[in-house]
Amino acid sequence: MKFFKITDIIIIVCILAVSGALMGIYKFFISEDEVKAELYYYNDLITTVDLSQGKERLITIPQDNSILLQVYEDGSIAFIESDCPDKVCIQAGRISKTGQFAACLPNGVVMKIVPEKESDERDVDLVIGQ
Repeated sequence: MKFFKITDIIIIVCILAVSGALMGIYKFFISEDEVKAELYYYNDLITTVDLSQGKERLITIPQDNSILLQVYEDGSIAFIESDCPDKVCIQAGRISKTGQFAACLPNGVVMKIVPEKESDERDVDLVIGQ
């Protein structure tokens, strides 16, 4: 008894090819080149970090000095130090693409990547709550 039929393999290959093509289209056409990182401390925007400068630097959160962020030359940013117990924020690694985010929830810090230029066609239509 066969585990896979030939039609199953063809369907799986087609699904993988279509998903790979869609991911390539997204990365090539839709993803933004110029991005910035917004840092929030308990839902309050505390600073924005320009990621296109091309130099490495360290950033601390004024409200919580135990958190240390690093901006890398390639335009990515990451948590590198935190006093939270589980260190999930540090394990998130570098982020650099629009829509990615990392959070240190025990300390109330959220970092998200947004486009440098605001685009009306991709903005949120409706926000419920605060």
